[in-house]
Amino acid sequence: MEHCLQTKKSNCKNCYKCIRGCPTKSISFSSNQAKIIHDECILCGHCFVSCPQGTKVIRDDIKVVKDMIANGDKVIVSLAPSFFAPFRNCGFDNVKEALLKLGFYDVEETAIGATIVKKVYDEMLDDNKHDIIISSCCHSVNLLLQKHHPKCLPYLANVLSPMLAHGEDIKSRHKDAKVVFIGPCIAKKDESDKNKVYIDAVLTFLELDKMLKDANISVETVDKDEYKEKSKSRLFPTSGGILSSMECRNKNYQYLVIDGMDNVLRALNDIESGKVHHCFIEMSACSGSCINGPAISEKKKALLQDYLYVHQKAGKKDFDVVNKNYDDIRKDFYEINVKKARPSEKEIDRILKEMGKNDKSKELNCGSCGYNTCREKAIAILEGKAVKEMCLPYLMEKAESFSENIVSNTPNGLMVLDEELNIQLMNQSMCKIIGVPDSSFVTGKNVTTILEPDLYAKVLCGLETIHGKKEYLTEYNKFVEQTIVFDHQFHILIVIMRDITAEEIEKQNKDELLKKSIEITNKVIDKNMRSVQEIASLLGETAAETKVALLSLKDTFKDDIK
Repeated sequence: MEHCLQTKKSNCKNCYKCIRGCPTKSISFSSNQAKIIHDECILCGHCFVSCPQGTKVIRDDIKVVKDMIANGDKVIVSLAPSFFAPFRNCGFDNVKEALLKLGFYDVEETAIGATIVKKVYDEMLDDNKHDIIISSCCHSVNLLLQKHHPKCLPYLANVLSPMLAHGEDIKSRHKDAKVVFIGPCIAKKDESDKNKVYIDAVLTFLELDKMLKDANISVETVDKDEYKEKSKSRLFPTSGGILSSMECRNKNYQYLVIDGMDNVLRALNDIESGKVHHCFIEMSACSGSCINGPAISEKKKALLQDYLYVHQKAGKKDFDVVNKNYDDIRKDFYEINVKKARPSEKEIDRILKEMGKNDKSKELNCGSCGYNTCREKAIAILEGKAVKEMCLPYLMEKAESFSENIVSNTPNGLMVLDEELNIQLMNQSMCKIIGVPDSSFVTGKNVTTILEPDLYAKVLCGLETIHGKKEYLTEYNKFVEQTIVFDHQFHILIVIMRDITAEEIEKQNKDELLKKSIEITNKVIDKNMRSVQEIASLLGETAAETKVALLSLKDTFKDDIK
């Protein structure tokens, strides 16, 4: 089966937002393409939400569900209580009516499964056998512990999630039913893939939007629901909602709410330190919990409004459910080994030095590459996840060094002017041409202080293009060959000036020599013409030919002078 979250092979623009947002750094980067490392991914959806190019794609299971319906299966929807977020101001009956039009056999609330689960949580607390209990409703949190924090696995409540518990409940009442969960979560697709005995398929709210749109079905916005006193577990998708629906009878425990991956990771570090005891922790990967899930259209999200609306629609009592004990909905969680051999400090230091980080002061830990520290980035390079060029300071220093070497070592004079013709940059070769010790003497001053501005003004206005134009700088008694280019993107004039004074002097000397040669030739011609004329009668046309040859030689010298 295809992975729940995939990466397109195009459009990646090297922004590293997905890596920055990934709590487990389960993304590799090579060949200008970010790719999800599925073995390490916890399917939190951060990369899907943060990617500005839309290169992260959720697996589309619409066809799978449509095929179930088309085959005549009794397909029952388990609708996540977070449906109040994308369908704000709509009741459960409104959404159910639309889903029945799509061909589903029936629609129930996943909150029924939440009621079953939360009762077992209370039982676990009552028996006083557990030091710390972490809720197991969020599959991304479960994967995080299984893959990256196995030390905390003993604290994870080994109980089915509300989705799975509801699926088990539906199938116990409808033996031939197919169960489709619809919710805001990408990770639930993976949870379903691994637990087909309970859930046959998962659709996100984004997929539901598409199905409704394609079928031209709209959900009525006039709430048809009557107030349901027995709907307390509808609180589950809000931050603190699990605890709000529980009894929390055992006063020997502290009851804590942790949501958002940054807070979850900090909490796990605290637990691993051994400093936390006797707590029940409601833990959710999404900040604000499920009503802020990754597979809800951003246009439909309004965290505070959604929170208030869910609380408005939740009753004071529990759904009527068949009581199930701990053994009925038990689920054991095992470590998923994704560990790699950690590189040695010597290897890490080598990569750091290759990125120009020769000492601690160079380790800026700016996070522009997506990693929290330069050392984390170096380890990622050694693991094949990253490349050195992802380091922005490294790239800038490399580019600056490259540019500086070219600017400093080229024999050509270089000068950069802004649109007011103020000097922004000048290399040493240019300083030599205009006779100043270094650029500090002229930087910031107008070009008129050192050169005539006419050419620069014409290029700036687009009136003239200058490429290799020879000029004599009277004020400096120098001949130069000048190219002037206007950079439209950065609004600067780039001036390249080559000192050709020595070449011009050599040419002038050569021209002078040729002139003297012509003068001598003229004298020889004049002197010898008289003799030629005397014997002209004897030589006939030969004399004329001699004269033509001599004049031709003279013209050749003149051509060289031009």
